[in-house]
This record gives sequence, structure tokens and C-alpha cells, in this order.
Amino acid sequence: MSYVHDYILNKNDRKISYAEFMELCLYHPQYGYYMSNKEKIGPSGDFITSSNIADIYGKTIAGWYYKEANKHGLPAQICEIGAGNGRFAKAFIDEWSTITNEPLHYFLIDGSLNHLEQQKELLPITANIKQLSDVNQLPPFSGLIFSNELFDALPVHVIEKQESGIFEVMVTVYEEKLIEEKIPLENQRIADFLLQSKLSLANGQRIEIPLAMEEVISKIAKSLIRGLVLTVDYGYTNLEWAQPQRHSGSLRGYHGHQMVYNILQTPGKIDITTHIHFDSFIRIGEEHQLLMMNKWRQDEFLLHAGIFDQLQNHKDQNPFSEAGKRNRAIRSLIMSSGISQAFHVILQEKNI
Repeated sequence: MSYVHDYILNKNDRKISYAEFMELCLYHPQYGYYMSNKEKIGPSGDFITSSNIADIYGKTIAGWYYKEANKHGLPAQICEIGAGNGRFAKAFIDEWSTITNEPLHYFLIDGSLNHLEQQKELLPITANIKQLSDVNQLPPFSGLIFSNELFDALPVHVIEKQESGIFEVMVTVYEEKLIEEKIPLENQRIADFLLQSKLSLANGQRIEIPLAMEEVISKIAKSLIRGLVLTVDYGYTNLEWAQPQRHSGSLRGYHGHQMVYNILQTPGKIDITTHIHFDSFIRIGEEHQLLMMNKWRQDEFLLHAGIFDQLQNHKDQNPFSEAGKRNRAIRSLIMSSGISQAFHVILQEKNI
């Protein structure tokens, strides 16, 4: 049995919420997936992100922010939450230094000691480049707060509507196996979220409730004095949640780039993710003074941000030349069958 089994069996009622299960599986200091030394991103990992396809992603956003900073009179400061292996930060910093001589202050926030060590291999940790383990450690900040696939990895509760009412789906142990158990909804915060989000569920529909999302948005808003918040993630609007194909929710795992539908099988060994609630994300942001400026599909944002400026003319027939690889990376980020179709970019501002 795993550490999750032991944790549940030591509870008085021998069951925990899916949010608590995800917290244990992903963020347990010793056994959590994100805390382990296992390679997670890339061909030999479990998933791929836009910022790890090529450096072009970070370079494009660096150029975009340089223009936005000049437009709005913002300082050369960026805070990246969920900075991972540091590859995005390196691309951003490298590109910034080619655009301007203005010193850049960069904060990398990540709770994984393994990720912090990986960042040190790529970046010089100096007075201008600092590592933090939590948003709460960020000093009063003006500039750009950026995250890529942060909110989809936050713990979520799972509920299901039935004719007799709304139930929360819990995780328990039966014959040494992790299984689900449904109980009548008791968590008032979940009931409040449903009311405020104006979600309408069909009978039999299951959906994830991201209470942790509001906590993170609140932390970001409290830290930000003046600036922009750029969030990249995948998710659905309320109308999209209501479509029949979303009837079972979006909670799933990834292992070796293959989707895992039963995430109870291998706790701590797989990535676990959900689609975020876009309408609620925007609503909660506005409640915390983060005002919506725009929302794009990722390929649309990259075109808006000037990714074509990174294209290079070259006569080198070698397909593995640097210019060739860069141009292929650009195509992969904007083509209709590429990764960008699944992601959206939300831009918010405070005191702009």
C-alpha cells in the first residue's frame, strides 16, 4: 500500500476529498510527483509544455512584455509562478538582454526543491534573479506576473449531481484499493462557488471545483501593486462545461505522454491535471482588482505578440541547423494542429 492508503486509514472517517488526494499525490514533501527527481517534461517525461518545445516561446513573450512595459510605464520586473526547470526564464532573460540594456529583475517561484536545483543549472542566481518557494514570499511587486500551466495542476474537489441532490466524490480504501465514495455535499465553500459561478449541472454530470484557484489568485493580487498578469492554461467556459462531452469532468493523469483515466491507481507516480474554469477565473480576478484586458487562443496571442519577428531566413540545407529548428518550432506553435490550439492566454491588469 502507498503513503496515501496509510494517510486515509489514519483518518477518523477513512476518506478524503479529491483535493486532499491531489495535494498528497502532487505536493507531498517526500512522495509528491512534483517534488520528486523524476524527469517530468519532455520526450522522456510525462508531458510537454509550450515553453519546453523551444526557446522561441520565452523569447516571444520577452519581446511582447518589453513593448507593454514601455507602453504602460512598467518596470523591468517579471515574476514567474510555477517556474519549473527554468527553461522559460532563461529564454526570456536571454532575449531581454538582446533587446535592451535595462537591467531585468526576475523572480522564479516554485515549491519543488528539484526544480530549484534545475533552475540553478541554467541560470545565475543573483541579486537580479531570485528564487522563491511561494507567492507569499514575493515582496510588493510591479511588473509582469506570468504562469504557464499553473492553475491546471492545483488540487480540486469533485462533485456529481444526481436527482436526489449534489454529492461530493471522496476517496477511500476498500480491500487495499483506492476507490470513490459519494457523500451529500457538506462543504459550504463548494456550494458558494457553484452559486457564484452560475454553473448549471445536468443530472449525472461530474465536475471539478477549484477552490485553490481563488487562493492563488488572491495571493497574486495582494502581491501586485501595479502591472499585468499573463496566464496560459487550458480550460472551459461555462457554456463549454455544459456540453455533453464534458459530462464526466476533466480530471485525468498523464504518464509517458499517455492519458490515465483512473488516477487512483498509482498515487505520486503520474501527473494529475484538470481544465480550469475560465469564467470563474476572470470573475475571481475582478473581485481581487485584477481586471480582464483580453483572452486569446495561444496561437492568436503569439501572432499578436510578434512571433513571426523571430523567423530567420537561411540557406542552410541542414534541417538540424539552429535557424531550421527555430523556424520549425514557430510553425509547431501556430499551426492549426499544434499544441497552441488547446491553450488560452488571459491578460489581466491592476492599476494600469
